[in-house]
Amino acid sequence: MALPLGEGVGGSRLRRQLESGGFAAAEYVKQLSQQSDGDRDLQEHRQRIQALSEETAQSLKRNVYQNYRQFIETAREISYLESEMYQLSHILTEQKGIMEAVTQALLLQADRDDPALGARRAAADPHSNPFLPLSAKEAAASEEGRQRTLTTLLEKVEGCRDLLPESPGKYLVYNGDLVEYDADHMAQIQRVHAFLMNDCLLVATWLPNRRGAYRYDALYPLEGLAVINVKDNPPMKDMFKLLMFPESRIFQAENAKIKKEWLEVLEETKRNRALSEKLRLEQEALPRAALPPPETTNPFDQEDEKEPPPEEETVDLSLEWIQELPEDLDVCIAQRDFEGAVDLLDKLNEYLGYKTLSQPVRELRAKVDERVRQLTDVLVFELSPDRSLRGGPRATRRAVSQLIRLGQSTKACELFLKNRAAAVHTAIRQLRIEGATLLYIHKLCHVFFTSLLETAREFETDFAGNSGCYSAFIVWARSAMRMFVDAFSKQVFDSKESLSTAAECVKVAKEHCKQLSEIGLDLTFIIHALLVKDIKGALQSYKDIIIEATKHRNSEEMWRRMNLMTPEALGKLREEMRSCGMSSFDQYTGDDCWVNLSYTVVAFTKQTMAFLEEALKLYFPELHMVLLESLVEIILVAVQHVDYSLRCEQDLEKKAFIRQNASFLYETVLPVVEKRFEEGVGKPAKQLQELRNASRLMRVNPESTTSVV
Repeated sequence: MALPLGEGVGGSRLRRQLESGGFAAAEYVKQLSQQSDGDRDLQEHRQRIQALSEETAQSLKRNVYQNYRQFIETAREISYLESEMYQLSHILTEQKGIMEAVTQALLLQADRDDPALGARRAAADPHSNPFLPLSAKEAAASEEGRQRTLTTLLEKVEGCRDLLPESPGKYLVYNGDLVEYDADHMAQIQRVHAFLMNDCLLVATWLPNRRGAYRYDALYPLEGLAVINVKDNPPMKDMFKLLMFPESRIFQAENAKIKKEWLEVLEETKRNRALSEKLRLEQEALPRAALPPPETTNPFDQEDEKEPPPEEETVDLSLEWIQELPEDLDVCIAQRDFEGAVDLLDKLNEYLGYKTLSQPVRELRAKVDERVRQLTDVLVFELSPDRSLRGGPRATRRAVSQLIRLGQSTKACELFLKNRAAAVHTAIRQLRIEGATLLYIHKLCHVFFTSLLETAREFETDFAGNSGCYSAFIVWARSAMRMFVDAFSKQVFDSKESLSTAAECVKVAKEHCKQLSEIGLDLTFIIHALLVKDIKGALQSYKDIIIEATKHRNSEEMWRRMNLMTPEALGKLREEMRSCGMSSFDQYTGDDCWVNLSYTVVAFTKQTMAFLEEALKLYFPELHMVLLESLVEIILVAVQHVDYSLRCEQDLEKKAFIRQNASFLYETVLPVVEKRFEEGVGKPAKQLQELRNASRLMRVNPESTTSVV
C-alpha cells in the first residue's frame, strides 16, 4: 500500500528533524541543496513538507474542535463560580453587619436598663471596653487620625472646602486612583482620584501641573448611590459602575484586587451608613415612646383609635434567578436575545408587583433600569436607518415588538416610520430613469405604493393594540406621498412632457393609489392636493400653446375650402372628427375630396377637442375653474377671429363661406364642447352657455361692429 507523502520512514524522520529543539532552517536548506540531485528532488521535498504542514494544521483543527465544548463549559463554570463567590462574600458581609448591629442594640438596651452602667462605660477608655465590637474599637482608636486625614484632604482638593465642611462625625474610609471611561462608547475620558467618606463619595480630577493636587469634580451622597460590578470583557477589565440618578459613570481600577476592595468597601460603607442612620432615628424616637399615654375617661376615644399601619411586606431577593438577573440581562443583550431579555424583565415585574420598595429592591431596580436603558439603545440602533434596509417592513417586527413590550410604543412607532421612510426613499433613488416617461412612472408607482401598502399592513399588525399611533402613520403617509410626488413631478412636469403623457401618468398614479383602499386607507385627496399646482401649470402651458398656434393660423387664413386630394385622406378626417363627437361633419363634405370648411377651423376643432379630452383625464374639483377658463380663452380666439373676418370681408362669396364656418363653430363645435364638459365634470358649465348665447346675438346682427369679449 502506498504511503502518504508526509508518512512513512522518510516522513517520520522529517517530522522528528523539524520538531527537534536545535533545528536551524538555514542550515537545513543549505544541506538539502547540496545533497539534492536536481530540481525534481527539491520539488518532491517541498511537497513532503507541504503535506506535513497541512497534516499538522488538520490535527490542530481537530484538537481545537474536540476541546471547544470543554472550553465553553469551563468558562461557564468559572463564571458561575465567580458569581457564587461574590454572592457568598456578599452574604458574609451582611452577616457581619447584622452581628455588629445586634451587639450595638444589646449595648443600647443595657444602657437603658442601667443608666449608671452606661455612664461608667461612656467614661471608660473605649480600648478596654470588651463589649464593643471589633470595628467600633478600631473606629475609636483611629478617629483622631481620620480627622487629620480629612483635614489634609480638604487642603489637597481645590473647591471642596465649602461643599464639604468639617464635622465631628465625618471621616475618610478609603481613597485611590481610578480611570474614568465613557459609558456609551467605552473610551477613556480622564484620570480621577476618589475619596470615600462615611457618608459620601468625592470624585476629583488630577491637576496636570501640580503633583499631589486635585480639583473638585463631583460629590455623591451614599444614600442615592448604587454600585454595579462590570464583568471583564478584554481589553475592558477591572471596571465597576456607579449609578446616581439620572446619570451613571464607569471607573477602572488598577488591578482586580483593588477593584474588589472598592466594591467591598463601598457596600460595607453604605450598609454602615444606613445602619447608623436607622439607629439615630430610633434614638430620636426613644424619649417620645417612653412617655406613657395619658389616661382618659372618655369612652368614645377608644372607638376613634385607628389601627396601627401594616408592616412593610418583605420581598425575598435571595432567589438564584434574581441574584443572576443583571448578569443574565447582559448576556441576553450581548447575544441579541431581545425576547429573552424582555421575558426576564416581565418575570421580575410580575414577581415584585406593587409591593413596597425597600432599599434592596431599589438597588435591584437601579441595576435593572440600567440594563433596560442598554437594551433600549440596542433596539433603537436596530431600527435606525443606518442599518440594512433589506427585508422589507417585516425585518423590523422583532425590535418593534420588544420596544412595545418595554412600554415604549411611541418611540417604537417613531423609529419604525423613520426606518420605512428611509427604505422608501432609497427604493425611489435606486430606480433607473428610463427614456420613456410612462414606463418610469409605472415602475415608480409600483415600487412606492407596494412599499406603502406593505408598511401599512405591518403597522396594523405591530400596533394593533395602540390606536393612538395611527395618527402618526397618517402624518408619515402624507410625508411619504410628498416624496413620491416630488419624484413624479420632476419626471412628468419639469421635463415638459405633452399633456397626453401627463394625463396618462396621473391616471396610473390614481389607479395605484386606489389599491390602498384594500386596508381602508384613502390618500387620493392628498395626491390631488400635492399635484394641483403642477397640473394647473401644465393646463395653462398647453392652453398658451393652442392659443399661439391658433393665432398663427388665423394670421395666414385665406378662407378657402380644404382639398384633401385623396379619398383615403378624406375618410381619415371623417373618422377623426367622428371620434371628436362631430357626428354631423358629413354635411360639410362635398364631392370628391373637398371639405366646405376652412383648414383653420378644422385644425382648431381637433386641437380643442384633444385638449378637452386630456384635461378631463386630469380633472378633479380643485381644477374646475382653471379648466373652464382655459376652454373659454381658447374658444374666444376662434370666435373673435370669425367675427372680425365676417365684418371686414367685402367679397360676397367669401363672406358666405365665412358664415358657413361660423355656423359650424356655433352650432356643432360649441354644443359638443359643452356636452362633453358636462359629461366629464358632472355639472353644466355656465360660462360656456353664456359664450354660446353671446355668439347667437352676434349671428343675429352680423353687420354689427361689436365683438364678443
